[in-house]
Amino acid sequence: MDEVEFILEEAKEAMENAIVHLKKQLSNIRAGKATPSMLGSVMVDYYGAKTPLQQVANVNTPDARTLSIQPFEKSMIQEIEKGIMVANLGFNPMNNGESVIINVPPLTEERRIQLSKQAKAEAEDSKIGVRNDRKHAMQELKKTDISEDALKASEDEVQELTNEYIAKIESILVVKEKEIMTV
Repeated sequence: MDEVEFILEEAKEAMENAIVHLKKQLSNIRAGKATPSMLGSVMVDYYGAKTPLQQVANVNTPDARTLSIQPFEKSMIQEIEKGIMVANLGFNPMNNGESVIINVPPLTEERRIQLSKQAKAEAEDSKIGVRNDRKHAMQELKKTDISEDALKASEDEVQELTNEYIAKIESILVVKEKEIMTV
């Protein structure tokens, strides 16, 4: 693999990481029905160490509006409730002594618009990341010892890659916005 191919491969990998990051960020934006991923950002104090909720409990969805959190240790119920409140997700956890239950309220139109704006901001951040990856690749290509024609062809290839990944980000955003705005 020559230097130019390596730079192009590196740029593609970086742009792919932007897509992965975007999908992860968008999965934290809730869209109507309850999913265990809604609690992906919740950290629980587990004997003095901040631990992801999924490592101290099972998270299930008995129906479209309810999340059920079954701790592996009953003593963790209070910590799980506290972790959910600290995560500031807008949920009001209740416990029945055995598990923590969250009723996911339906989204208001105002909240849907807010979440849609948040999704757009995440997508824009990803686009900026892809453009920065393009800029980095272009700088690296200019440092190589290749002919002007080869340089131009490589730069065009990086631009095509950039356009492709920006289009992927747009299509991911369209799907997420539809999901958010569907009542």
